[in-house]
Amino acid sequence: MSDEAAVPAAVRLVRDFVNTFEPQIDQESLTTPDQLRDWFAERGLLPADGRLRPADLTAAMTIREGLREVLLRHAGHRVDPAVERGLNDALAAVPVRLVFTDHGHHLAPAGDAPLDHALAGLLDAIRQCAEDHTWTQLKVCARDTCRWAFFDASRNQARRWCSMAGCGNHVKMRRAYVARAGRRRPPPPDEPEQPR
Repeated sequence: MSDEAAVPAAVRLVRDFVNTFEPQIDQESLTTPDQLRDWFAERGLLPADGRLRPADLTAAMTIREGLREVLLRHAGHRVDPAVERGLNDALAAVPVRLVFTDHGHHLAPAGDAPLDHALAGLLDAIRQCAEDHTWTQLKVCARDTCRWAFFDASRNQARRWCSMAGCGNHVKMRRAYVARAGRRRPPPPDEPEQPR
């Protein structure tokens, strides 16, 4: 089974939403309301003919970057409280309700706006991740310039990088270089050099 096949669908939805912006190369996938609509429509969260406004795009981006901060916490880092407050404020404006059916329960939109439907689906994916105990396995890369979201399926769930071969290797090599450079520095003038 491939690594991607092991990623639960709810986790994949949240991860892919966060990854619509790639900080490492400053690449934004959602620059217009139509692109946002298309992204949600491809995942069945919005009709293809739904109409989103510029304010909807702004709200969605606030939620996305707030989720990136939450996933940063899952990876053991401090988060920006202002970004987290922005996330909570944006989520407070999303009208959702809990609906029970023959198949269980889920979050559904309580409003009629197209964005309400899309975000209810996203929030329901987060609810499902929490119930499946996969929520804290959803993290962002520890490399400052990356911050790519990934699912940590490692046995002890201590993975820190989106890719050991890429970001993990880069961070470890950088740390080794800094450590070597630190050992080669001349001692300060008031301290005699220690014998080797």
